[in-house]
Amino acid sequence: MWAEHSVFYQIYPLGFCGAPLENDGILTNRIEKVAGWAGHIQRLGADALYLSPIFESDRHGYDTRDYRKIDCRLGSNEDFAKVCKVLHDHGIRVVLDGVFNHVGRGFWAFRDVQEKKWNSPYKDWFHINFDGNSGYNDGFWYEGWEGHFELVKLNLRNPAVVDYLLDCVRFWVETFGIDGLRLDVAYCLDKDFLYRLRQFTEELKPDFFLVGETLHGDYNQWTGDGLLHSCTNYECYKGLYSSFNSMNMFEIIHSLKRQFGPENWTLYKGKHLLCFVDNHDVTRVASILQNPNHLPLIYGLLFGMPGIPCLYYGSEWGALGEKARGSDDALRPAFAQPEWTTLTDQIAAMAKAHRESDALCNGDFKDVVLTNHQTIFQRSTDRERVLVAINASDAPYTAHFDAGCGQAVDLLTGKLHDFGGGSELPPYSVAFWKCER
Repeated sequence: MWAEHSVFYQIYPLGFCGAPLENDGILTNRIEKVAGWAGHIQRLGADALYLSPIFESDRHGYDTRDYRKIDCRLGSNEDFAKVCKVLHDHGIRVVLDGVFNHVGRGFWAFRDVQEKKWNSPYKDWFHINFDGNSGYNDGFWYEGWEGHFELVKLNLRNPAVVDYLLDCVRFWVETFGIDGLRLDVAYCLDKDFLYRLRQFTEELKPDFFLVGETLHGDYNQWTGDGLLHSCTNYECYKGLYSSFNSMNMFEIIHSLKRQFGPENWTLYKGKHLLCFVDNHDVTRVASILQNPNHLPLIYGLLFGMPGIPCLYYGSEWGALGEKARGSDDALRPAFAQPEWTTLTDQIAAMAKAHRESDALCNGDFKDVVLTNHQTIFQRSTDRERVLVAINASDAPYTAHFDAGCGQAVDLLTGKLHDFGGGSELPPYSVAFWKCER
């Protein structure tokens, strides 16, 4: 699967393009801005773009009105098709947000139920009780997503609903040439629907990638044969920033050993989870880290650990943004243009090293050196072995361990590293040492 060797870049289009917060009904081609960033994404070393919701919605994209129409605030279907062509011409695959658990109150089938009640042919598309009432005084009660009644839960046990959604996926592939889907709140989706979706997309486009949004629990519930190819690694998301803020590398390494270590009980060995340090739902990493010197280092862990790394737009140059109660708008700004800083240079070098390294993409995980402030771990396959070294301290550190080779090339700098007499790690440093087999 191509995604296992990729670096992802995420954009939240409605915010990124500066669209109005509420759907104003005015058709405006803003989505072309994404095409204007294709060169930046390519230079950064990302070769897959995950776009948060782009279809017609009430407000933020996760409240869909029409799955077959690009949100008018972003442009037309024709506008987006041109964007996808530019991205593909730059070698960037396109993954869309599949919001299949719920729709907005403006969704056409729900509007029909509001109008016709019992007589609507779509009443069984939702979980409705005509003996009750909603907070919107619809004259019936319905199930919303986790108590959010602006998000009307779809009945995925209804074959007509499933057929409709799959036909929409076919439309996206045929119209835009998309390469995969990120499934919103995949942990809420009916498992039979996931099986059906996997079978359908494999027949439609054999290398079509499915990744699910999952928070906690056993990720094997949603990934594997017949299910999703991958899911979001929220367990390690927390461990990444917390390990630096508490200066306790044991936290993230414990999670990685639990997930990918050499023991027989390891949970996800051989799987490629989607890993990230921030996204459209959480405080940006530059705002949550207490020490700015740790910014390049947390990306070193992201690109060195098992999984598929995903970058959130703007964070590659250290953009700030804090999650506020009741609103995520501050996390989803419209930057006028991309920036390029020393941090961006470092991330681009890590992205290149990751993409081109069999060990970093597919290797197993083994803990080698671990202290509160330092970690060295090994990623290896039959073809290649890479040691990832992090020093989070403001002081140099000399690590004494058996590297299994006398010298190695640092994939980030191209410099030769000699293991004789111990390996010195400068303050706040990261290295990817490739050892010869």
